[in-house]
Amino acid sequence: MSGLNRLPAWLGIFLVPLFLAACGASSQDELRQWMAEQRNQTKAAPEPISEPKKFVPQLYSQGGAIDPFSIQRLAQSIKHDSSRVADNAALLAPELARRKEALESFPLDSVAMVGSLVREGKPVALLRVDNLLYQVREGNYLGQNYGRITKITETELAVREIAQDASGEWVERPVKLQLLESSKK
Repeated sequence: MSGLNRLPAWLGIFLVPLFLAACGASSQDELRQWMAEQRNQTKAAPEPISEPKKFVPQLYSQGGAIDPFSIQRLAQSIKHDSSRVADNAALLAPELARRKEALESFPLDSVAMVGSLVREGKPVALLRVDNLLYQVREGNYLGQNYGRITKITETELAVREIAQDASGEWVERPVKLQLLESSKK
């Protein structure tokens, strides 16, 4: 150790970079040689490009096509829409002109049939809505879709509703309320 201490500091500054340069030069030469070999061994063979297809223009013929902007087509469409509106109005007009009944403010799924009886020779259904009991006859209305009672039996209540379908048209649809079986014994 005493020998290393005797070396001048400036000599150490020159020797360290010299040793590092000697180590690095040989690895770079090997790397350059390997890359040159790889470059010589690899032969790029490009694929030939196929010839483009020849464009053949086609004639446009309007032959049997219907002009979407024709006056006749527009008039036909308006006539079809107005007839559909007239049908809807004929179905819905009587419902809009009459006075609403108490049970029409409740959705039909909140109404339960709990019994039936015969009064003055005509069937009467007992309906429970919000823990209140109502008596209804054929011709009474219930539900929010203009539901009219068409038939009452001992076990069910038939209702005709007027509701909008997916296309927005008003259609009649039959609905049945079944007698609610009591779970109490």
